[in-house]
Amino acid sequence: MSVLTYWGYAIAWKIIRWLPEASAYKLADRVADFIYKKNGKQVDRLRRNYARIKPGLSSDLLNNLTKEGMRSYLRYWCDTFRFPSWSNERILKTVVVEGEHLLRDPIQTGRGCIVALPHAGNWDHAGAYFCASGIPLTTVAEHLDPEKLFRKFLQYRTAIGMEVLDLNSRSAATLSQRLRAGKLVALVADRDLSNSGVPVNFAGFPAKMPAGPALLSIQTSAPLITAYVKYEKVGIRIIFEPEIAIPESGTNTEKVAAMTQVMAARFARQITASPTDWHMLQRIWVDGDFVERGGE
Repeated sequence: MSVLTYWGYAIAWKIIRWLPEASAYKLADRVADFIYKKNGKQVDRLRRNYARIKPGLSSDLLNNLTKEGMRSYLRYWCDTFRFPSWSNERILKTVVVEGEHLLRDPIQTGRGCIVALPHAGNWDHAGAYFCASGIPLTTVAEHLDPEKLFRKFLQYRTAIGMEVLDLNSRSAATLSQRLRAGKLVALVADRDLSNSGVPVNFAGFPAKMPAGPALLSIQTSAPLITAYVKYEKVGIRIIFEPEIAIPESGTNTEKVAAMTQVMAARFARQITASPTDWHMLQRIWVDGDFVERGGE
């Protein structure tokens, strides 16, 4: 199965890059609609996640939201497959940023900066924007199976200008080094991928999110800010929100919990405002049938 997965991505990568742009994105919409109609496990999970973010929607409205969410998700993949052919000029011209000083100021003063964001919009495009404008970043990636596919995505993000670390026990030390050197660290942080996630209230229900962003801020004194990336008709919009203050009292565990809760609340608010930009096709809550990583 892993070999088939690799070749499926490799073939899609070539076809989408070969097609004229308008045709490529029309094809992405058709594929999204086909996947939506099949109503498989991931589509059902996306629908359930949206139902929690937007409670009270009728079945028709929830289904429409899910269909649009799948189109947004396939737009992300279409972008990804075509991105290597984009010029720096196009990357820069297709991004609108709100609160950009919140990131640039601490980088310019040598404090370093941690940006935490959810799986929304095109976070690769956001990273490429800062790399192209003179602020390279370091991030981490979950190791994919097969290895060949993981290496392909590693090369793709490295070509954009990112330093991508394999998510393991050594990555935290490297991230700390980068922050102490005044660099930018960006972490997708709306779903815990370990067994040590921080319990949070996320949109009114229990979930777990990674401790890494808050812990790095406490250990290095680099500011932790949050971002939400949403699609525009052309390109993306990045919305930054201010530094999450480190509590003055309490243990590190208590400080991490408080800061991660602020992060979760910001994510929930932004996702509620622009739900179709949130591409969460996995479990995220930990109650009921949302039990975390239950076979997914």
